[in-house]
Amino acid sequence: MFLTKDNKIKWNWIACAAVITALMVVVGIAGVDKPLYLFLRQFDFKIWHLFDRLFDAKVWIIVSFVVLLVFYIKKSIKQKPRYRNHKNQPSFMAFCNDAFDKTRNSYAFFVLCSVLAASVVGKVLKIVIGRMRPVFFEALDKTGFVPFSTDWAFNSMPSGHTFASFAGLVMLGLLAPKIKWFTWTLAIIIGLSRICVGAHWPSDVIFGAFIGMVAADLVKAGLKRYGPELVR
Repeated sequence: MFLTKDNKIKWNWIACAAVITALMVVVGIAGVDKPLYLFLRQFDFKIWHLFDRLFDAKVWIIVSFVVLLVFYIKKSIKQKPRYRNHKNQPSFMAFCNDAFDKTRNSYAFFVLCSVLAASVVGKVLKIVIGRMRPVFFEALDKTGFVPFSTDWAFNSMPSGHTFASFAGLVMLGLLAPKIKWFTWTLAIIIGLSRICVGAHWPSDVIFGAFIGMVAADLVKAGLKRYGPELVR
């Protein structure tokens, strides 16, 4: 979305999107969040709770790492791994360099880096912003912010499932444009599901989606500077 065909960042697009996102978040907090949240809560289906388990940021990271490990093992079977340094001594750094060389152009590596980048930024923002989750609104008719809280109840903004899923799925769409329609659709559905189950406000999801999209584009632009064509 924010990349040219030759993987150059469209910084002016990111700036415009950031302004639009900020306005939508402010409008949401100011009052739009509540009626939209109550409307979407009517669609709290069981499948969304399955999404809750499947598309958590931790699951994205674990699955990406496992796929990456399998890819490395397959490559190591074909190409003998290098565990020794220039002095022919066993070296952990030599192993890390070998693993990086063999996996840096894989889809799994790009997805893992994208999700990790979004997760780091998103987690910090969750703590700094400290927004109360909708459960307070439903139970006590209360909303607000408790900045710099590490408590789950005050880590509503941005949505973790949303920024992780957008980071991973948008990246997959960038790497495989033929399935872009599917990855984007799934990412949007995951975001909406977070509101339907009562875990997040609409503006939490909008903010999370923006973080995930930007993370995917920035990571792809950065990593494409290394190595040749991507491999699955």
